[in-house]
Amino acid sequence: MTQDELKQAVGQAAADYVAAHAPAGCVLGVGTGSTANCFIDAIAPLKNRFRGAVASSEATRRRLEDHGVPVLDLNTVEDIPIYVDGADEINGSLHMIKGGGGALTREKIVAAVARSFVCIADASKQVATLGRFPLPVEVIPMARALVARELAKLGGHPHLREGFITDNGNLILDDGQAGTGNGHQSDPRRGHQRALRPAPGQRAAIGHRRRCAPNRLADNIMKLTSGGNDADV
Repeated sequence: MTQDELKQAVGQAAADYVAAHAPAGCVLGVGTGSTANCFIDAIAPLKNRFRGAVASSEATRRRLEDHGVPVLDLNTVEDIPIYVDGADEINGSLHMIKGGGGALTREKIVAAVARSFVCIADASKQVATLGRFPLPVEVIPMARALVARELAKLGGHPHLREGFITDNGNLILDDGQAGTGNGHQSDPRRGHQRALRPAPGQRAAIGHRRRCAPNRLADNIMKLTSGGNDADV
C-alpha cells in the first residue's frame, strides 16, 4: 500500500471506531492534517448520525463544511465524546510529536474538552527517536525572541517557521533539527516541561508522552501498516 492508501485506511478505521462508539446526535472533535482529512472523508457519509463537529483549524472547518458537516463553535458545546487527530512522530514507547500543521493550540483545546482522544497514524510516522520532526511551539509575535531564548536554555534549537501565521494570528517556532533525527526530544519529559511550565508568550507546545493537552492522554492509538492496523487502548 502507498502512504496515501495507508492514511485512507487508518482514516476509515477511525471512522468505523467512531461509528461503533460515539452516541447518535453527539458532537465530534476533529484534528488537522492529511491523516485527519482522511478521517473526515471517511466519516462524511455518516454525518446525519451526529449533531456536527468542532474543528481544530480553519482548514479542517472548510473540509468538514465541504462535506456538509455542520461545524460548531466550541463555546456552544459542553461535551465531545471523541476527538480524532493524527501525529507527526511516534516512537516505540508511544511518545509523540504533534502540531506540525500549525494548529497545535486549537488541537489542545478541543482535545481538552473531549472525553476520549483517538490518535491515528500510518507507519511512516513511527521513529526510533523523536526529533527528526521538530517540536512546534506557537508563540505570540512580540514574544518570539523571548520564547526562543527560553527554549535554547532547555537545550533546544528553535527556528522561526518562515512565512507561516497560525489561525490565531501567532508564529511557530520549530524546536529541533528537522531531518537529522538528532532533536532533543528523545527525552519526552523535556516536552512535558515546556507544555506545563510555558514561558510568557508561549501558546502551546506538543511533544510529550501520548498527550495532546494538559491531562489529556491518547485513549486509543491506531497505527496502520501494510499488514493491517493495531490499536493501543
